[in-house]
Amino acid sequence: MSNKTPFANWPFHPAKTPFYYGWAIIVLGTLGICMSIPGQTMGVSTFTDSLIEALGMSRSELGFAYMCGTITSASALTWVGIKYDQHGVRPIAILASIGMALTLIFLSQTELIQSYLPGFLEGRVGNFLIMYVGFASLRFTGQGALTLVSRNMMMKWFEKRRGFAMGFSNVVTSLTFSSAPVFFEMLIMDYGWKDAWMILSVIAGLGFPLIVLFLFRDDPEKSGLRPDGNYIEKKSKTSRFPVVKQYNLHETMSSFPFWVFAMMLAMQAFYWTGFTFNVVSLFETADYSRSTAVSIFVPSSVIAVLVTLSVSSLSDFIKLKYLLYVSGVGSLIATIGMIYLDNSPWMIYVMISGNGILLGLYGVFLSVVWPRFYGTEYLGAISGRAMTLVVLGSSVGPIIFSESLSRNGNYDAAGWLCFAIFLLLTIAGFWADNPQERFRTK
Repeated sequence: MSNKTPFANWPFHPAKTPFYYGWAIIVLGTLGICMSIPGQTMGVSTFTDSLIEALGMSRSELGFAYMCGTITSASALTWVGIKYDQHGVRPIAILASIGMALTLIFLSQTELIQSYLPGFLEGRVGNFLIMYVGFASLRFTGQGALTLVSRNMMMKWFEKRRGFAMGFSNVVTSLTFSSAPVFFEMLIMDYGWKDAWMILSVIAGLGFPLIVLFLFRDDPEKSGLRPDGNYIEKKSKTSRFPVVKQYNLHETMSSFPFWVFAMMLAMQAFYWTGFTFNVVSLFETADYSRSTAVSIFVPSSVIAVLVTLSVSSLSDFIKLKYLLYVSGVGSLIATIGMIYLDNSPWMIYVMISGNGILLGLYGVFLSVVWPRFYGTEYLGAISGRAMTLVVLGSSVGPIIFSESLSRNGNYDAAGWLCFAIFLLLTIAGFWADNPQERFRTK
């Protein structure tokens, strides 16, 4: 658990607000996740072509640097989760946001840095090192640390209505993430890719840390409050899915349901990052324009929002493995649409539908599964390990997709690989029951 400090309720006490502060935490945690977008794949993908042109790298070379940097960042996420359990959300979130801002400044100056490299580091080796350092730092601070602690903070403030409360966060996150490529594209068109990253660095490094310092809070118990607030306590005395045992990290690693859900999330990250990182190229191989490629994110987000609204509250009442089946089917639909994209314009809509289902449930799983299955005492370490797998999946996706194009002239091989693994994980979901059930019956 996080250590109690004299600053836990500074500069004001959450219990003194006229409303349950958990709802403010939902807004703030959602903002934290949205602030991580420059470090997410959809945030990087808009800058991919600019980096390739500026540094003279091939798509495969940039994808390899992205993979190596992401793998490096993933190796530290369990450690971040443990530090979150020890020190709380505010110090980790502040350091992560400032670190991401500094990384964006570094990436905006890649051409300048390239010009100062010594002779033996010129060319491919130097370009790889520049992008490896940049991607490792960006993925660690943005996709990793900032996302992890912001989501964990929200999960601790709700229990019985966790799915309902996190549904609001997931809807806003889905809309924001899906709209980000369009917004970033506008920034690049208006200011150029370098200044676009500089603008984002100012937002992340100056404005957001102040919000974290003054408004973020850890466990509600530290403020004399209860998860869900007193209103929920009066209305519902018992939880439908009570947590009887608090699992530690070692015990969780021996749990089959953890691996099924974590690998489904990791595989979806593999597919989604591979897809978004190469989305313009993927559509061009099917004879579609760049504008068509970028435009698919908004309708996908609309479907994702509808799915999230439908299942977030529902997740408080049903077994989560049922939602895993739906997520698996959506993933299969998405990959079929991608594979046959060049066969018919209708495949665009098939792919958009599958992506919407996939994205709509992705956030629900990240928000609900770990605290319901394994408790909140070691939530940072457990979610950190799960996020490690997710980030590893996201690191491999772009390079596998790029290699599929390099070797075959299309992305079909990568698509069929995704399809096969999604199918296996969907079948495995039949045995992914909540491990708390065995203790409730005793």
